[in-house]
Order: sequence, then C-alpha cells, then structure tokens
Amino acid sequence: MHGFVIIGTLIYVLSKDRQSVLMVHRHKRRSDDQLGFYNGLGGKLEDNETIIECMHRELMEEANIKATRFSLRGFVHWSGFGKKRETWLGAVFLVEEYEGEPHGENPEGTLEFVSLKDLYTKPLFEGDRAFLPKVFDPNPELFHAFLSYENTKFLGGRCIQKDALEEIGPL
Repeated sequence: MHGFVIIGTLIYVLSKDRQSVLMVHRHKRRSDDQLGFYNGLGGKLEDNETIIECMHRELMEEANIKATRFSLRGFVHWSGFGKKRETWLGAVFLVEEYEGEPHGENPEGTLEFVSLKDLYTKPLFEGDRAFLPKVFDPNPELFHAFLSYENTKFLGGRCIQKDALEEIGPL
C-alpha cells in the first residue's frame, strides 16, 4: 500500500521494582481500532518535534510522568493497520526510571501496571507478542520489526536483530 507513513512512539514503562510494565487497557472509545487490547503508551510525532521529545510529551499527556532513564529498543513498521489501513513507523522505548505517579486512566482507557509474568495472558495484538520479548530483554540489541495487518487481523511479518532474521507467522 502506497501513501504516507505515520511516525510515532511506543513506550513501555517499568514499575519501580522492575517486575511490571505500565499498559493502557483501551476500552473507552468505541471507534478505537485497538478497543479491548492492552498496549504501551505513545502516539504520533508532531511537527518540529524529535522522536525523544515525542516520547516525553506522550508520557506526560497519557500518564503524567517524566522519563529520567530510558533507552531506544527498536523500531516497528506496521502496514495496513486499522480501518484506514494505516502505515506506521514507531520508535519503541523502554523507560526504566521516571518521576511522578501515573494517572489511573487517560482518554483511551485504564492505565495499569501488569506483571511481566502475566503480560502475555492479556489481550495483545499478535504482532506485539513477537517483539515484546526484545523490549524487555536484559541484554538488548536494537531490533526492527515489520508487521503486516489487514485491519486488525495479523498477516505475519519479520523481525531483524543484529544479523538474524526471524519470520513471524505466515506472510
């Protein structure tokens, strides 16, 4: 699909004890393509903003916290996502330390710390399940994932980390 690419951030915030991750359970807007799913925080890059400034702004807007220690873990390219079949390129960050206390909710849904052990029992997009272990890897290597969707149906993809190519699902 040709057209423009939406650039944004996807942010995972570890709890102070590093055993849980802050997720938004998206249940507020009936028109939301991600309705019912758990997701990290983040959103679209604005004009005249760096990707790191976007990460900081989105954290403040969505959770009322300020990242004080964070790292870029990788990039995800989503193709054909949602009713509008959008193409996104997201910079994926892991926030390991922050200031402030997260809101209990935002306009998209409820914010909650989910145990890393229980994360995969929550409703997550199939493509997210493929790259999330790389986000939380204690010895991280930068990754780039390509995830193909037809609306919200996962078609498959691939993930490159170092020189290793990993196929994800059928394509």
